[in-house]
Amino acid sequence: MYAVIRTGGKQYKVTENDVLAIERLDGEKEGELTFSNVLALHDGTDLKVGAPFVEGAVVTADILDQSRGAKVIVFKKQRRQGYRRKKGHRQLETVIRITGILAAGQKKTAAKREAPKEDKAEAVAAPAAEAVPAEAPAAEVKAKTATAKKTPAKKPAAAKKPAAKTAAKKPAAAKKAPAKKPAAQKD
Repeated sequence: MYAVIRTGGKQYKVTENDVLAIERLDGEKEGELTFSNVLALHDGTDLKVGAPFVEGAVVTADILDQSRGAKVIVFKKQRRQGYRRKKGHRQLETVIRITGILAAGQKKTAAKREAPKEDKAEAVAAPAAEAVPAEAPAAEVKAKTATAKKTPAKKPAAAKKPAAKTAAKKPAAAKKAPAKKPAAQKD
């Protein structure tokens, strides 16, 4: 499923989980945006093209970052006039991740979006609990943590090769002055 949305005077073809840098929109980091200016919507079998927008279609996105884009150099010059001007510009942008594309009449449940976050928290907590049981003696706990924190052995530094000696520079040859021509004699 994909959609074509319009924002900031530009059109973007988006699918779920796409990350885009668009022109600055109001909103805080980790906030949510909705785009109702959906120009086209393809659900896998059918393409709906709006006139100008697809009625009831909505694209939702999470704000990942509010930042400034790469610097663009603006350089003006008029030849032979001594006129040169150099300016830089960085466009304000919002980095978003598309979270859902909804056609008319569809609703996305909030529980579906929150469920993966809870599973990740439980998955992170579970291995930590298994690694060191509460009833284990202190010696076993130290042994397990010591083996877990071992770092790989460092490789010995490569031996440096001696620098090759360069030949001493010879002094530059003196330039010969052009021979003067004798002055023309008058008769």
